[in-house]
Amino acid sequence: MAPLRARPGIDELRHAAVAAALRTCQLFSGLPEPDLAEIAAFVRVRTLEKGEYLFREGEPAVGFYIVQRGAINVHRVSTAGKEQVIHVFRTGESLAEAALASPTGYPAEARAVEPASVLLVPKTEFRGLVSKRPELAMRMLGSMSQHLRVLVGLLDDLKLKNVETRLAHWLVKRCPQPPGAAAATLRLPSTKRVLAAELGTSAETLSRTLAEFRAQGLVAVRGAAITVLKPSALAALVSKNLGEP
Repeated sequence: MAPLRARPGIDELRHAAVAAALRTCQLFSGLPEPDLAEIAAFVRVRTLEKGEYLFREGEPAVGFYIVQRGAINVHRVSTAGKEQVIHVFRTGESLAEAALASPTGYPAEARAVEPASVLLVPKTEFRGLVSKRPELAMRMLGSMSQHLRVLVGLLDDLKLKNVETRLAHWLVKRCPQPPGAAAATLRLPSTKRVLAAELGTSAETLSRTLAEFRAQGLVAVRGAAITVLKPSALAALVSKNLGEP
């Protein structure tokens, strides 16, 4: 009779789950197993209910985060109280890496838009690891440059002159390129309210604009699914609104 294998303990299962989540993150993908195990040993797991804040702007930075499950909305709030979404981070994405080098704390606010689980990579322990593994610093730079591209894209989108153009542009960017005549179905990555904030408008204005697109035969909406019926026509609308030939 073959000997019975000991079942893995809770700590072992937790450690394996954390290492697996680290492996999905661009920062740590491809790292040798011993390195992942070393990081997993000091990573802390935090769960958030929908609407719960991960951190507030200006709070001391204790580390950066990796989304293990759910979605985290990172945003800034203007002096007038208006919320501008910077990005919604999902499974496998890292956020707040730049805060590791910032003396002023987190530069924005982060809130769960659905029940979420995140991994906190503590600042002190990670800095110690980087001193032994300098290539991790290069990976951090790559991740932060990707976040910078997101910010540049956000600024470009907000410069578009009205909500109709911004929404049309958002939809066209997510269709197969170059936009053709074939319909393309997209799923909203979050709620319409979050998308509205990302586009710099209200949920009511977003719904009204989608209704106008439906009336023009440009889109069909069913729950969280939006079918762009005529991607090339929607792209032409963007060009026309921007005064492009």
